[in-house]
Order: sequence, then structure tokens, then C-alpha cells
Amino acid sequence: MISTKGASNPDLMADLFIQLTDDLSYAKTNYPKAKTTQYLNSLAARVHQEIYKNKKEKKMRIITFWKYELPFIFKNSHKQLLYAFLIFAVAMLIGIVSSAYDDSFVRLILGDSYVNMTLDNIDKGDPMAVYKSMSQVNMFLGITVNNIYVSFLCFALGILCSLGTGYMLFSNGIMLGSFQYFFYSKGLLLQSVLVIWIHGTLEISAIIIAGCAGITMGNSILFPGTYSRGVSFVKGAKQGVKIVVGLIPVFITAGFFESFVTRYSKMPMWLSLLIIGSSLAFITWYFIIYPIRLNKKVNSE
Repeated sequence: MISTKGASNPDLMADLFIQLTDDLSYAKTNYPKAKTTQYLNSLAARVHQEIYKNKKEKKMRIITFWKYELPFIFKNSHKQLLYAFLIFAVAMLIGIVSSAYDDSFVRLILGDSYVNMTLDNIDKGDPMAVYKSMSQVNMFLGITVNNIYVSFLCFALGILCSLGTGYMLFSNGIMLGSFQYFFYSKGLLLQSVLVIWIHGTLEISAIIIAGCAGITMGNSILFPGTYSRGVSFVKGAKQGVKIVVGLIPVFITAGFFESFVTRYSKMPMWLSLLIIGSSLAFITWYFIIYPIRLNKKVNSE
């Protein structure tokens, strides 16, 4: 049962109001004279009044976005997150299998110049030398801007009824699978994982989450529910934009790791595993566990 008691946060109240109006619209369409419909109508009115009573923007708006609004929104996109993950995982598996059965596949996906450069670095005894080829600051700026661009593109292509986002996830998954198999074929799988996933854990997770945002927008066009297709699209697009904006600090952190940390390819294994494990724990907690707990807490108040 939903209650407005204690829910003074305007962003949470706005999301509660969206949920209520969704349920109310369905109830009015299918059960116009039911007592449940009357109850939902009165509850929606109460939440509406509460929203406008707290309409004034608070000074701590940015904190409420990260603490409440983004996790609360993301809870409603967990199904789309699963779709994005499955697309990426299947594509990665295809990249691995294709590389294993066709020696030319890696060059087709990664390009001759990158493969030749990496082979040369392996011969010199430093397979990860590519991460030391630029100054830290220039590398950080270039990588971060590019990753943010890719994430917004992955989201924006969701407007093609989710197909564009699916293509982005699929192509990136194949690339990663081919990339990892290439190092495996050279007997460098463990070393590549310990080095590359220092930044890759956050970077790849963020790409998948950006894909989730794109699918959220695309599915709002395909499956409008009780809304008109236009209203559903606007709602899905806003939700997707907030998810992608929420990824910017993740990409900044990933860019920092890749530029300032990954280049130290000889760091102790425990330190590398600590960074990778901490990054994975953060993604799992903030984007999956915390939204579920927050949603349960709000609905039980």
C-alpha cells in the first residue's frame, strides 16, 4: 500500500504520482465503478496536492537526484537492463566463438593497425603499452568525452524502436569478445583482465546501462500501455535521459582509471582485484540493490 506519510521528497512524490496515474488510468478504463478506482483517484489527488505544496526547489537538489530520483527511476527500468545485458553478453560470446574459429575475425573487428601494434608490443614484452602512449591528462579528456558521446549515442538510437540501441550493444559486445579472445590466444588472458578491467568494469557496465536507457525510450514507443504513443514516448525519453546523465560520473571515473591507473600494468594483483571488485560492487549496489530497497521502503511507508 502506498502512503504519502513521510514522503516529503518532491522527486519521490512525483514518481509516486506517475505510478498512481498509471494505475488510475488502467482502473478507469477497465473498472470505472470499482471502489479501488475511487480509492486510487482520491490517493492521486492527495499526492498531487503534496507535490504542489513542496513545489519549491530545494538547495540540495543534486543530492536528492543521486540519492532518490535516479535510483527510484532506475527501479522501473530493471527489465530493460536485463535485456541490454543479455544482448551484450550474447554478442560477446559470439565474438569469442567467431575469433576461436576464424583467425581473421579479430582483425576484421579490431582492425589491422591495432592488432599489429599490439603484437609488436607483445614482442617487446609490454602487451599493455597502448595505455602508456599518451599523456595522462590528454588521454583522460579524450577517453571521457568519447565514452560519454558513445553512451548518449547508444541511448539516442533507442528512438529507432530500440533497434539502434540493440545494434550498439551487439557491436560493442562482439568487439569485447574478440578483444579478450585475442589476448587469450596469446596466453595473456589473466594479465589483460587484471589490467584492462581496472577501467573496463565501470566503462562496460555504463555502456550496458546506457543501452538500458535507450531500450527504455524505444519500448515506450512500442508499448505505450494506457498512454497515447506520444505521451508514452516523452515519459520514456525523460526517464532515459536521467539514466544517461546519471552515468556521467561513472564515465569520468572510468576515464580516470584508464588514464592514470591502467598504465601501471605491473601493479600487485591484489590491488588490481580490489579496484575491479570495488567497481563491480558499486555498480551492483547502486543500480540494482539500492533501487529495489528504496522502492520497497517507499511502498511500505
